[in-house]
Amino acid sequence: MTLNPMPGQNPEAPLDVRRRRLLFRATHRGTHENDLLVGGFVRSRIAAFSDAELDGLDAVLELADPDLADWLCGRRPIPPEHDSPMLRAIKDAALA
Repeated sequence: MTLNPMPGQNPEAPLDVRRRRLLFRATHRGTHENDLLVGGFVRSRIAAFSDAELDGLDAVLELADPDLADWLCGRRPIPPEHDSPMLRAIKDAALA
């Protein structure tokens, strides 16, 4: 899974409806910690996400805030049933 801009794609182009909706959800999680961790990651990369990456992000945004915060900060390991390339990428960015 690549989280870099795709060739020929302008990362400054206006976001389509799905991307705007996902960006809003990522930055309005309900807890300030997740707004920063998830929202910051998404804000800087969403323009370049493929449809599959958007699907992965959508799945991450369905996770409960307390669990998500614990997994992203490394307080608890990501359980196998929720482990995904998108969640690992967000965690890697949070811990960097």
